Amino acid sequence: MIRVLILGLSLMILSCKETTPEKKVSSKPETNLSPEDSLSVVSKQAEEVKLKSLDNLSDTTFIRLADYSRDFSYDLRYATENNFMKEKVYECGECYLRAKTAKALMKANDELMKKGYRIRFFDCYRPRSVQYIMWEIVPNPQYVANPDKGSIHNRGGAVDITLETLDGGGVDMGTDFDYFGKRAYHDNTDLPEEILANRKLLKETMERNGFWSIRTEWWHYNLGSASRDKIAEFAWECDTVQGD
Repeated sequence: MIRVLILGLSLMILSCKETTPEKKVSSKPETNLSPEDSLSVVSKQAEEVKLKSLDNLSDTTFIRLADYSRDFSYDLRYATENNFMKEKVYECGECYLRAKTAKALMKANDELMKKGYRIRFFDCYRPRSVQYIMWEIVPNPQYVANPDKGSIHNRGGAVDITLETLDGGGVDMGTDFDYFGKRAYHDNTDLPEEILANRKLLKETMERNGFWSIRTEWWHYNLGSASRDKIAEFAWECDTVQGD
């Protein structure tokens, strides 16, 4: 009897070992994409996730523009030595603005993109401490705002910009950024027609979207509703890379 029981138990164990396990069902959908295409899709989805929305932000909130749009270009000169001070005064190049300024710029840029252009930034929000450095070098209110009163740059409502083509090509505006002289004046009409047309396109587009210019600098624009905002003084983090 004992031998029979042992034999029966042995047969049951062998039977269990030979049973084919059930195939696990994958929760991932099957796809015919190649590995390269799959990586491309993942990369695209990741980029889409990165963009943030301005919809629920207060108008006066400071934001990093590159987190909300990829339609702009950047040549942030004060993060380099290629500026009138000949020294780097920003640790890294970032474009911070108040949310309302960013919204107005996006609308202006949308108009320009339909015509084959986009906005390239030279400067955005500027800490007041940098304003003092500029004033020491050029203490002339025609070109640099007195830091005791503060610039609209210090309030997150002013930008220094130019035009470029959608493929990144330069557009002739007559002078370089921060050229202190009459050739940069808006009312200087003694310039080639192409330059005047380029300046007019930028100026009229910005004005339609709530900005006003200053006479001596074709690149500078202030958001009309930003002149009474508080002066800010903060340094942005430099662990992100500014793209175009």
